[in-house]
Amino acid sequence: MEIYQQITLAKLANKKLLAVLLDPDKLPLEKVGLLVAKINQSPATHIFVGGSHVVNDTIGQLITYIKQDCDLPVILFPGNPSQISAQADGILFLSLISGRNPDYLIEHQVNAVPILKKTQLEIIPTGYLLIESGHETAVSRVSQTQPLDNNNIDYIVHTAQAGEMLGKKLIYLEAGSGAKYAVAPEIIKAVSQNIEIPLIVGGGIKNQKGIALAYDSGADLVVIGTAFENDPNFFD
Repeated sequence: MEIYQQITLAKLANKKLLAVLLDPDKLPLEKVGLLVAKINQSPATHIFVGGSHVVNDTIGQLITYIKQDCDLPVILFPGNPSQISAQADGILFLSLISGRNPDYLIEHQVNAVPILKKTQLEIIPTGYLLIESGHETAVSRVSQTQPLDNNNIDYIVHTAQAGEMLGKKLIYLEAGSGAKYAVAPEIIKAVSQNIEIPLIVGGGIKNQKGIALAYDSGADLVVIGTAFENDPNFFD
């Protein structure tokens, strides 16, 4: 079964999903085995690989190591085309629809096409919305875009709806890596109630209570990154 079909069926069944985000720049290869063992013992359903500013070239090797000991789908979460690896199972084909930088709206996607055509990756068009989270995040800095004002919920909802109308298959609300605070429950709820496609929420979620709050607010898939990187026993 394809990854996107699994996500949509889970949404229909009200089964909540969880992705662990691994950033190649923050993860020495010698620690992969330990983290994968922890992931296998966790409630995670997916592994995301990528970051805003990956500078090393170990993504393919990292994914190979993950797949040696883990059967979860590995999905690329790329900041630019250099982060594409055929070793993965799929890719969130991100368009930063909260910003107005053409590189992140369409240019990186155009440049990715020749690379993607040589792979068997499942391509999942994703509308990516950066939400204000208390300080400048790596996403904002690298993309040179401003996050959406978390007090203007109507505009956030309309942006998500525009993404859906443009044909995106997922909407991803992102507070940013290491965000001061997570996407507010009222934002998650408003977006969830006004789109039909699955909703991903990530950034700033620091504990299992935060995961549960995002689920209760309407997230279909929650992403944990920094909190797990800092504490491999996060799920113990």
